[in-house]
Order: sequence, then structure tokens, then C-alpha cells
Amino acid sequence: MSTREREESDGRRLPEKRIRSLLRKHHLLTVCTTDGDEPWCASCFYAYMESENALVFTTDVDTRHGREFGLNSLVAGTIALETRIPGKIRGVQFQGRVSVAGGERLKRARRSYLKRFPYAVAMDIYLWIIDITFLKLTDNRLGFGKKLLWRADDPQGEADDGAGNRGKSKEEES
Repeated sequence: MSTREREESDGRRLPEKRIRSLLRKHHLLTVCTTDGDEPWCASCFYAYMESENALVFTTDVDTRHGREFGLNSLVAGTIALETRIPGKIRGVQFQGRVSVAGGERLKRARRSYLKRFPYAVAMDIYLWIIDITFLKLTDNRLGFGKKLLWRADDPQGEADDGAGNRGKSKEEES
């Protein structure tokens, strides 16, 4: 991926296009929070704001995860394709910082969310944004157990998963 592909006008590095494609195509995420040593997970519909590499979703501030966002803004989660066929398994694990959408960003988030879920216009929605800091794509179509990694703070937009695997696909390695 070229540097221009990785950077948006505001200087943010974007993940590899296959990761962005998966994030665009799906609509349900699991977000995980903690309160001390108590973990919690919740499923939420989301829209991907590609130019900001962020996930926008709605949940009430009075839900357990909504309250826990206020205690610890660091979250993790997953987005996965459900399949029983091992060769078609695809999904991402992510980490990021969650915050309440506000100001101009709230306008962009609302536009993005309502474009994806137009019926939500009739609902009282409270929008949150996850600014993604780490992504790990598993895509068995690229080879069994193949991972593509991305980290926001890496100059290449890539990450090492601790096993020496960098965020390059097999095609990029050759």
C-alpha cells in the first residue's frame, strides 16, 4: 500500500484496504469494556467512518457498557463473518478509544450512522465513536490462519503480533 493510500488529508494512517473493506461491509460489532477486574461485552450496530478510521455506534449512557466507557475509554472488540466453513473465516479484532461524539464530529458521525441505518432517524440515538488504534484481520481466504495487522502508532501502519508476524500479506512479502 502506498503512503498516500495509508494517509488521509488529516495525516491519519489508514489500514490496508482489505481491512477497510471488511469494516465497511459488516454492521455488527462486539465491544468489550472493563470495570476493575470485571469484563463486559455488548453487541452494537455500527457504521465505519473510513476517512477517520473510526466506528460509530449508538448505545444509551445507562447501559452497563455505556457507564463503563466513562470509567475506562480503552476498549477492545470484534467484527466477524459467521460461517461454518473454515476456509471462509474472516473477522477483525480491534482496540481503540471510545468517546461521545460531539461538535462537527457528531454531525459526521450522525450522517454516517443514518446513511447505514436510515430507520434510526425515528429513534433517539446517543452516538459514540471508537477511534481504532489496533486491528488484526484474520482472513482464511488468504491462507489458513493468515493475519493482517495494523497499528495506528506504527510509521508503516503495521504491527507485530508478538509472534514476529507483521501486517503484510503473503503477496506483499514476496
